[in-house]
Amino acid sequence: MRGDTIIVEAHHRKAAENIVPRILPEIESSAGKYTITVAGESGSGKSETATAIAELLEKNGVDCVIFQQDDYFVYPPKTNDSTRRKDIGWVGTQEVRLDLLDEHLQAFLDDAENVEKPLVLYEEDTIVSENMAIAQARVAIAEGTYTTALENVDTRVFIDRSFEQTRAHREKRNRDASELDEFTSGVLKIEHDIISSHKTRAKIIINADYTVNPPQ
Repeated sequence: MRGDTIIVEAHHRKAAENIVPRILPEIESSAGKYTITVAGESGSGKSETATAIAELLEKNGVDCVIFQQDDYFVYPPKTNDSTRRKDIGWVGTQEVRLDLLDEHLQAFLDDAENVEKPLVLYEEDTIVSENMAIAQARVAIAEGTYTTALENVDTRVFIDRSFEQTRAHREKRNRDASELDEFTSGVLKIEHDIISSHKTRAKIIINADYTVNPPQ
């Protein structure tokens, strides 16, 4: 998503340093390309963790490409928020074109040269398309709230947080008053209930303190 700011911090790198040694042998022994998802609640550090994993893999000679779930929403961010506020039942996996993201992961696995993917322009509240080159990458990482539900995945990483921990994080961040209103709390609770059921599909769990299970 254009307009998104990703700041990778020490705890994101610490998690990546625990994860990459576990998956690198699988990547190196695989006959073809390899896919990873990084999922978790809003504000849990999905984008940052995915970036940290990609950077460490690239230090090990493995080129990566990152797909952001935020680009695959049916509506752009501001329109999606207003749609939710009209009908909170809109919150959930139906907000996201997960089928298209899965198609693009399959295209990656099939050695496609590129994919024509959506691109969200946050400030303009619009969705355009971009031609994303993927041929050079050995690994594709898809990050986003519901990406554990994707099918064309070799390793699923899940950032495990309770609803209370997510809200406490938002209170500490205090980025915008709307993040703490009653409606947004309701959205977070719905998202939490949905992705909690996805956790069992994950191979690697990142705890709230960014330690990694199972331990090495």
